[in-house]
Amino acid sequence: MTREARPYVVATVSVVALGTGWYLAFATVGAGSEAIAYVFVPVGGVFATASVLHLYRRGDLDPVARRFWRGVLTAAAAMTFGYGWLALDMLTHAAEAHTRSMPPAAAACVAAGFAVAIWAVGRVPVVPTGGERWRMLLDRTIAFLGCAAVLWYAGLAPMLAAAEPWSPQAMLLTGLAFLVTVGAATKVSYIAGGPVDRTALRLIAAAGGVTAAGVAVLAAWFGISASIPAQAIVMPLTPVLAALGVAAQWRTGAGPRREPGRVGILLPYLAVAAVDLPLVAIALGAPLRWPGRVVLVVAVVVTALVTVRQYIAFQENARLLANTRVQEERLQHEASHDGLTGLANRALFRDRLAAALATGGHAAVLLVDLDDFKAVNDLLGHGVGDRLLVSVAQLLRAEAGAGGLPVRVGGDEFAVLLTGAGADAEELAVRLLAALDRPISEYRLLVQASIGIAEAGPGATVDSVLRDADVAMYTAKQRGKAGFVRYAEGMGEPVLAHMQLGGELRRALDNGEFQVVYQPILRLDDGCAVGVEALVRWHHPTRGVVGPAEFIPAAERTGLIVPLGRYVLRETCRQAAAWLAAFGPDALQEAALNVSARQLHDPDFVADVRAALAETGLPCSRLVLEVTESAVLRGQQVSRTLHELARMGIRLALDDFGTGESSLSLLRAFPAAIVKLDKSFVDTIEIDDGQPAAAEARRAVARAVIQLARALGLSTVAEGVESAEQAAVLRELGYTLGQGYHLARPLSAEDVSGLLARQQTVAIADL
Repeated sequence: MTREARPYVVATVSVVALGTGWYLAFATVGAGSEAIAYVFVPVGGVFATASVLHLYRRGDLDPVARRFWRGVLTAAAAMTFGYGWLALDMLTHAAEAHTRSMPPAAAACVAAGFAVAIWAVGRVPVVPTGGERWRMLLDRTIAFLGCAAVLWYAGLAPMLAAAEPWSPQAMLLTGLAFLVTVGAATKVSYIAGGPVDRTALRLIAAAGGVTAAGVAVLAAWFGISASIPAQAIVMPLTPVLAALGVAAQWRTGAGPRREPGRVGILLPYLAVAAVDLPLVAIALGAPLRWPGRVVLVVAVVVTALVTVRQYIAFQENARLLANTRVQEERLQHEASHDGLTGLANRALFRDRLAAALATGGHAAVLLVDLDDFKAVNDLLGHGVGDRLLVSVAQLLRAEAGAGGLPVRVGGDEFAVLLTGAGADAEELAVRLLAALDRPISEYRLLVQASIGIAEAGPGATVDSVLRDADVAMYTAKQRGKAGFVRYAEGMGEPVLAHMQLGGELRRALDNGEFQVVYQPILRLDDGCAVGVEALVRWHHPTRGVVGPAEFIPAAERTGLIVPLGRYVLRETCRQAAAWLAAFGPDALQEAALNVSARQLHDPDFVADVRAALAETGLPCSRLVLEVTESAVLRGQQVSRTLHELARMGIRLALDDFGTGESSLSLLRAFPAAIVKLDKSFVDTIEIDDGQPAAAEARRAVARAVIQLARALGLSTVAEGVESAEQAAVLRELGYTLGQGYHLARPLSAEDVSGLLARQQTVAIADL
C-alpha cells in the first residue's frame, strides 16, 4: 500500500470499527439512540471521497483513468451527501428514527451516485472490436442475467416479500447496488488491463455488492430491524472498499497492459450454473411464487442466449478451421514453390524425381541455365532481371505442358522433370531454345540458355541424375552456349577436372604458385624495347607450367580472377618501379597488363589501382591497362570505372581491336590512348596466295586502323608478329610498335632487366 493511500484506508477501517463497537454497545446495553447508526456511512464516505479526490489530482493519470475516477469521485460525493442528509434527518428526529424513512431528496442523491458509478464503469474500454466485440457483449449479457437471477432470488425478492416491507428508497438503493455489482463484475472480467487497474475496478464493484448482499442477509434474518446493523456495520464497508480501490490505482498508476484472465472465458458458464441454483431450490420444494417465476423466465432467456452463443462459437470454430486449412495450404505451397516465379522449387523437384525413380518408370531431367544472365542484372537492374525470370518461368510452364514439371532450381537456373514413356526430352529442349529466340518479358529481351539432359538409368538415384544433368549443362556451355547436350558416359571426367581446377586456383593463390612474365613491346625499326605487357603463368607443383588459356576461364567462372588480377597489378607496378629506378625514365616507357570485365565490375578495382601505384611509387602515366572491346561494352559501371582511371592519368589500351562489332564507335566513347591491332589481322598480312585482291583487303584493314588511330591521336601496337615478313609489311603500312614471338618471347623479370641493361650499354656506346 502506498504512502498516499494508507491514511484513507486506516480512516475508513476505523469508522467501521467504531460502528461495530457502537452497535455492540447499543444491542447489549442500549447505549445511545439508534439515529447514531446513520452517522457512520457519511463519515466513512467523506474519507473515501477525499481519497478519490487525492488520486484524481495526480498529474500522470492516463485520460481514460482520469475519466473513470472523475465519475467515481462524482458518485462518491453524491452518495456521501445523500447519506449525510439521511443522518442529519435521523439525528433531528431521533425519537422517530425507528419508523422514519429516507428523505426522497437524499435517496435521489444516492441513486444519482449509483447511476454515475454505473456510467463510469460502463465507459471503461475493452480491447476487442468487430465480431469479437459482439461475442463479448453476448457473454456479458449471459453473465449479467445469471448473476442477477441469483441476487434477485436470494436478496431483493426476500426484501420485497418481507412481512415488514422495506421502504421504496431502501429497495431502490439496494437494487442499484446490486446492479453496480453485477454490471461491474461482468465488465471487469473482459478488460485486458490498461490505465484503470483491474483490482481497483473489482473493489469499486464490490463496494456496492458487499453492501447490498449484507443488507439482504440482514433483512432475511432481522426483517426491518436490520437497518441498524446495516447502517452501523455493513454499509460503512463501502467507503473501505472504495479507499482500497484508490490504493490499488495508486500502486499501478497508468499501469502496463495485461492479458485478460480466464474468468472472462468461464464467466458465462459460471452464470449458467448460478441461474441453476434457484431452479434447484424450486425443484427441491420451495414454493413457486412470483420471485421464482422471474427466475424461471430469466433461466429461459439465459438458455436461449447460451444457445445463440454456442452457435456463434460453432461458426467461429468453422471459420477458424477453414482459415487454418487455407493457411496450411499456403504454407505447404510456399515450402514447395518458388516465391518469385511460382514454379516448383528444388525440394519438390527432388521429391517428385525420387517418386518417379521409386516406381521404376521413365524419368528425364532438363537442366536449363540462362546464358550471361548476370549482365542483365548489371546493366538493367535486378528488377528487370526478376521480370525476365518470371517470363522464362511462364515459357517453361507453357512448353513443358501437362507431362512436365517446370522448376526453378535457384538463381537463373531452371529444370524440367519429364515422366512417362512418351516424353521426349530432346524435342522439349529444341522447343525451349526456339522459344527463347524470340524477345520475352515486357522489356522485349533476348535471352539464351544452355540445357543439359540426363535420363534415369537402372539403379539411378536423385543425386546421380541431377549430377549427370549438371555435367551435360556445363558441357553445353563449354561448347558455345545456346544449345543442349545429352549426358553420355564419361562426359563428367573433363568437367570434373575443370571444376577441380577452380579449387586448385585458390590453393595456388595462397601458396604463391603464380609468376608474372613480361613480353617486350619493341620498335619495329630498330628492335628497341619501349614497354612490356605483363602475363601470368601458373607453376603447378605436379603438372608443371599451366597456360592461361586453361586456367583463366576457371578463374573467371569462380571469381578468383579478381584476387589474381590484384596480384598481377601489384607485382607489375612493383617491378616497373624497380626498372624505372635502375635504368632511368628513358629505358622503359610503359608497363601494360590485361584487365577482365569481372575486375572492372569490382567496386574496389579503382581503389586497388590507386593503392598499387601509391605503394610502389610508379607514376600513373607509366601504367597501361588493356581491355577488350567486349569488356568495354559491359554497361555503365564499366564505363564509369574506365573514365575514372583515365582521369587519374592511367593510359588505356583497346586490346584485340577490330574483332568486335562496334570498334569505330568505341573510339568515340572510350577514353583510349592506345589501339592494339588484333593478331587475326597480322597472321596472313604478308602472304600473297595468288589472290591479290584478298591480300590487299587484309592490308587495307590494317592500314585503315592506323590511319584512324593517327586521326584520333592514338598510339598503335601490332600484336602477334610471328615473322620478319610480317614486321616488314607492318612497317610499310606505318606501324612503329609491335609484339610477338618473332620480336621477343615472354621473359622473366631478370631477363627483362638484362635486356634493358644491354640496350643501355648500346645507347652509351653510340654516344
